[in-house]
Amino acid sequence: MSVAIEDIERARRIVGPVLHRTPLLSSRGLGERIGAAAFLKAENLQRTGSFKPRGAMYAVACLSETQRSAGIVTMSAGNAAQAIAFAAGSAGVRVTVAMPETAPKTKVDATRGYGADVVFAPDVTKLTLLVQDIQGRTGAYFLHPYDDAAMIAGHGTCALEVLDDLPEADVFVVGVGGGGLIAGIAVAVAARRPGARVVGVEPTGAAAMRRALDEGKPVRLDRIATIADGLAAPVAGTIPLDIVRHLVADVVVIDDDLIAEGMRFLAQRAKLVAEPAGAAATGALLAGKIAVRPGERVVSIVSGGNVDLARMAQLFGA
Repeated sequence: MSVAIEDIERARRIVGPVLHRTPLLSSRGLGERIGAAAFLKAENLQRTGSFKPRGAMYAVACLSETQRSAGIVTMSAGNAAQAIAFAAGSAGVRVTVAMPETAPKTKVDATRGYGADVVFAPDVTKLTLLVQDIQGRTGAYFLHPYDDAAMIAGHGTCALEVLDDLPEADVFVVGVGGGGLIAGIAVAVAARRPGARVVGVEPTGAAAMRRALDEGKPVRLDRIATIADGLAAPVAGTIPLDIVRHLVADVVVIDDDLIAEGMRFLAQRAKLVAEPAGAAATGALLAGKIAVRPGERVVSIVSGGNVDLARMAQLFGA
């Protein structure tokens, strides 16, 4: 595979000193619902509000001087945009981010706040063409937000932290967009906790990884419709797909109402503000979509908390 545990360990040495070590919280309420010991990895408390800086900081650190001097172009609905802008700014590298016009204003504003130039495509399915145009005009280096080995290695540091705190973890439940986070976690878990299961969760309206697994190759989605903009990748990454195929137990698909229920549960019972993408794993567990055996130790990755307050009130029925 293109990502090994040694890569993740190397990433940890680089990103560890500059990022937060997010807490692993026990959740009696979730445990009672699933009949097992439950834990929440609070990546919503990470810098920029999601797990994404783990990969972004390491990927930028791995760039050559030539790539840095050319500047970076990337694409994202929000969390990767903020993280790459943050990482590039920390390294003194110019960055342009292509975002869909539907991206939450809070994420657009934050991305600009970290120093990025933001350009817009009509929707996420048109981002690749916009990036190609920018590359052609500027010569910028394209840093893929999830189909990149260094990105994946950086994301895997999340699992190393979990296993430091809970060496006996049995199940990791992870929201899936393009697949970068679950791929990094799966590589780390396979190496450090053999026998533990990693399970992915996707929204029904953006099930790119599930479709890729079913068809044996990445398939670009023609339409995306989900409240979880952080999981709205138009196509699964090639590198993540290879890792998921070999190391992930399953990828389940759930409706948006279950994702919203995960958000409400995390706010009410765990006092965690999670965006829809960050609540998908918890929502799937609450709905019984993940097979869990009594006595197992289950970790739900709360991958992000960048939610617009007006949107949150709407989803909460306020």
